[in-house]
Amino acid sequence: MELLLLITLALVVYTYLGYGVVVWALIKLRPKRPSVRDTPDDFFPAVTLIVPAYNELSCLPAKVANSLEQHYPAGQIQFLFVTEGSNDGSDDYLKSVSPDRISVLGGSERHGKVAAMNRAMQQVKTPIVIFTDANTQLNLDAVRNIVRHFRDPEVGAVAGEKRIQTTDSELAAGSGEGLYWKYESQLKRWDAELHTIVGAAGELFAVRTELYEPVSTDTILDDFMISLLIAGRGYRVAYEPDAYALERPSFSIIDEQKRKIRIAAGGFQSMARLTHLLNPFRYGWLTFEYVSHRLMRWAVTPICLPLILLLNAALVLRGGAHPVWSLLLLAQVLFYGAALLGYELEKRQLRWKPTFVPFYFTFMNVCALAGLVRYLRGNQSGTWEKVRRADTVDALT
Repeated sequence: MELLLLITLALVVYTYLGYGVVVWALIKLRPKRPSVRDTPDDFFPAVTLIVPAYNELSCLPAKVANSLEQHYPAGQIQFLFVTEGSNDGSDDYLKSVSPDRISVLGGSERHGKVAAMNRAMQQVKTPIVIFTDANTQLNLDAVRNIVRHFRDPEVGAVAGEKRIQTTDSELAAGSGEGLYWKYESQLKRWDAELHTIVGAAGELFAVRTELYEPVSTDTILDDFMISLLIAGRGYRVAYEPDAYALERPSFSIIDEQKRKIRIAAGGFQSMARLTHLLNPFRYGWLTFEYVSHRLMRWAVTPICLPLILLLNAALVLRGGAHPVWSLLLLAQVLFYGAALLGYELEKRQLRWKPTFVPFYFTFMNVCALAGLVRYLRGNQSGTWEKVRRADTVDALT
């Protein structure tokens, strides 16, 4: 029982701390990869910015303005908004603004985001395409900064950074989400420096048009699948933290829970479809990063955490256990107690900083288990249910 407890503990520690340390150490031992910041700023290939926008009329004026203001030669960038199935007036609005620069791909039926992306790619004539969500705002150098990585012929895709806009008065879910993405962004920097990042965020990522592979329309995590398929073909997926998308946190804990469970179900769906990447003899560093950064976090740690608590409690309750196990059990009780308190405060729309990390960490892993159940039941579709976001704040920097 002690051995099993030690193994599960080691897996969790490796997933959230050890992997980052190992990657950091490997980077220090290898020659540093040349930085795109050292290259001349004269690389402006033709680009198409694709924005899936189902019933996003409330977001479109800000998104259109933000897109047109990008610091990129106007003659080298096109904008394609995909509004199929929208019935909120999105088509009419988009057709009335800058018709010389903005194209609209509409349709009366909604087939889902992936089907819309596959359809939109048939219209693209530029060598590079950038995907971004309608409810996000990009920094004005985003396109310029993300495109410069394609100077390197080994780069097949580039992921931007997702940033969560929070204020001092945000609830724990939003603040915890922001802390999580800061940590995740650092890991992506190290992954990219070692070899490749393993999965782009759909809020902002770019691909070489010729490398785009249409994915099944029931795919939940299209961004993850598209970028991993490109990495599996031997190309690197670069990371550009100076190209970022700002997004507000979920409106409530219920909205965030729906989003997290769906993403977790999508993670298990993706893992089932990417089993070929588990061959280290063929994929080398990609397999190492994929297993350590994704598979461990999505499929292993959420199962290990309840096992650790149960094994620890069993050791202490049977008597004669080493004092370290009693201290570990006490630490777990306090940690999950803080998480439960954070959850109760969240439901009452109250907040307390000491509960941010315990609450969001526990919440994230509980949602992962719920996502596993949903995936196994097979009751998940590829059509996104729109999640409410907190009110917009002026924080574009």
